[in-house]
Amino acid sequence: MAEQNPVESNGGGAPAGRKEASVSLVDTAENMADRREIDLLYHISQELFSGQKDLQSLLNAVLGHLAGYGMERGILTLYNPATSEIRIEASHGLSPSQHQRGRYRLGEGIIGQVIHRGSPALVPSIGDEPLFLDRTGSRKDMDRSKIAFVCVPVMTSQKEVIGTLSVDRLSGPRVSLEEDLQLLTVIAAMIGDAVRHWRDHREEVESLRREMERLEKMQAESVQPREIVGNSRQMREVFKLVQQVAPFDTTVLIRGESGTGKELVARAIHYSSGRSDGPFISVNCGALPEPLVASELFGHVRGAYTGAVTSRKGRFELAEGGTIFLDEVGELPPAIQVKLLRVLQEGQVDRLGDEKPLRVNARIIAATNANLEKAMEEGRFREDLYYRLNVFPVYLPPLRDRKTDITLLADHFLEKYARLHHRSVVRISTPAIELMMAYHWPGNVRELENCLARAVLLTNDGVIRAHHLPPTLQTGNSSGTTKPGSLDSMMMAYEREILIEAMKNARGNVAQAARALSTTPRIVAYRLSRHHLPKSMF
Repeated sequence: MAEQNPVESNGGGAPAGRKEASVSLVDTAENMADRREIDLLYHISQELFSGQKDLQSLLNAVLGHLAGYGMERGILTLYNPATSEIRIEASHGLSPSQHQRGRYRLGEGIIGQVIHRGSPALVPSIGDEPLFLDRTGSRKDMDRSKIAFVCVPVMTSQKEVIGTLSVDRLSGPRVSLEEDLQLLTVIAAMIGDAVRHWRDHREEVESLRREMERLEKMQAESVQPREIVGNSRQMREVFKLVQQVAPFDTTVLIRGESGTGKELVARAIHYSSGRSDGPFISVNCGALPEPLVASELFGHVRGAYTGAVTSRKGRFELAEGGTIFLDEVGELPPAIQVKLLRVLQEGQVDRLGDEKPLRVNARIIAATNANLEKAMEEGRFREDLYYRLNVFPVYLPPLRDRKTDITLLADHFLEKYARLHHRSVVRISTPAIELMMAYHWPGNVRELENCLARAVLLTNDGVIRAHHLPPTLQTGNSSGTTKPGSLDSMMMAYEREILIEAMKNARGNVAQAARALSTTPRIVAYRLSRHHLPKSMF
């Protein structure tokens, strides 16, 4: 009888050799998975301890390694306790717009819940999970039933939850979500302290930036004279110059068009200086009769000329210990320019009819809207006097070059003249502001002040409207018409203003605006299109 080899069998009757082969294959797959995990952790640790990357680059590299492992759309979020806001700080596989949309509140969605509870979350299918918000919109064109979501808290070594680390996983036979959760938890622990240091450093930098902005604002407010209204870049430069030159007795030449506020700047320099307790004497050189200029500026003694029955002090004597402001200095006659040059050089004035010069102690601030360089070429202004006056020049920009100041100035003049005339005026309508912003203001701030003074008297309902402004402002560019000051232009401007007010009150609802105007939506829509006012602007 032939000997029979025993045959071992498993539950299904398979030979023992086949069972050993199956176990060997499983072991090989597990070993490969373990090997991949080890490689992933090794690469991430190398990134962490290389010290050659900033943290933003480091996080991008970590998320890139996760993507290579099959964990897609990796996201690292940070939690801001001050605002209770959670936002994406680093991502992989998201577009810039998707990255920006990733914002959550504490307790909102899966990410908000993970930070709130401090424990991980595993979602086998995001299509079946109502808490999964997909705020980034990166999965809207995908089969959500086959996507798993793994999210773990990022903690410091002190167990402080500072954010989350999350990835997408495509479900499959060889994917173990529990193992993915454990792996992601280990990686989050590895990067936790590095992320905390980065967050603390960024918050410190942000705090320093805010403090610098606060100090700059305080400095700007301390520099800005109370009499001058303006916050444009050009005017801030003027305020700095005023602060720099005020403590010294340096001669200042203020240049700019008529109506820009040259005398206000001169007063600001005087009242910010050590001479603030002394007098401020203002002289408009262009308004003085030529025969009397010398007497007005330098004074005279009794009998100096016919009609001089008494001695009289000149403006320089009256400014003793203070400041004399010579406005329109370019209009001085040549003979007076010579005398003014002597005052600047010697600090002395020669009174008419007096043989003995008089020493004066007055700071000189001059101003002009004329082109002194051209006047020198034509021989109308002395070159040596120009260089004596132009020691510290200050240029005042025209209003058309600093239009950001128009609304500030308009509000200032509105309050000033409403208080002066005891009128209750609360605001300026949007169309009126648009007219003022579109106008070129040849008369500068003085013209704007006159416009507001007039408008305050014309209004009857506490609102400055476009038709309260002078006809010179009703230009074709601002009103949609072509003939300035015509009846059509003013009617169109008034209609535009009514439409804007009604649509703003109705928050862009044409039907509601039509009811308020006692008309039909079709008419309102037609008139809006005629004025090029789209509903979207409201």
